[in-house]
Amino acid sequence: MELNLHRPICFFDLETTGTNVAKDRIVEISILKVFPNGNKESKTWLVNPEMHIPEETTAIHGISNEKVANEPTFKMLSKQIYNMIKDSDLAGYNSDRFDIPLLAEEMLRADIDFDMKNCVSVDVQTIFHKMEKRTLEAAYKFYCDKDLKDAHSAAADTNATYEVLKSQLDRYGELENNIKSLSEFTTRKQFADFAGFIIFDEDGHEAFSFGKHKGKKVEAVLESEPGYFGWILNADFPLYTKKVLTGIKLRKLNTKL
Repeated sequence: MELNLHRPICFFDLETTGTNVAKDRIVEISILKVFPNGNKESKTWLVNPEMHIPEETTAIHGISNEKVANEPTFKMLSKQIYNMIKDSDLAGYNSDRFDIPLLAEEMLRADIDFDMKNCVSVDVQTIFHKMEKRTLEAAYKFYCDKDLKDAHSAAADTNATYEVLKSQLDRYGELENNIKSLSEFTTRKQFADFAGFIIFDEDGHEAFSFGKHKGKKVEAVLESEPGYFGWILNADFPLYTKKVLTGIKLRKLNTKL
């Protein structure tokens, strides 16, 4: 089943130096852009992460320090990548919990004000886990009856994810062929930031999801303990989390003026 699209959607996959959203960097990014008329555009970039790639990570995706030493940095590629995705919804495999948060960090480091206000995301892994509970290779075999060659290469994983989503729509009649509906189906919780440090409570207010103020409204904590804001800004939290927190603080100040 082909996707029912009202705007383009970009399937993407990242290979990285590790799994820490705040600290690790992209070493490869592949984007498959699918247009409402069925046309496709695909691009893959190797990226110099400007940090050491651990041997254990290279063993997974095959990208060594030597391989990316002369490749452009993410900042050099950022405008080109942003221009490809800015008018699109996003989709990936485990993308809501990892790829999108890490991409947002890289964009912010490159001085691009990346957010998801005007688009939605579909996490194909969530559909798979809700329906079958397995991995990408198993999903590809299960849904498409194909073996995933070159697994952990960004291009192979990106194309496999696109094919799996189309096959999921064929298999599950209860899934609506609509990107907004698929996004809602694959959303685990409502987060104010990508990394899940700030959530929305039952009343729709931002609340902390961690630490001594877990479950408390962000505005109330910033009011009663102003130093907590500075602590987060100076601690090892993702840039996007700090951006969201700053926005809440500024919003609160503006209501007092």
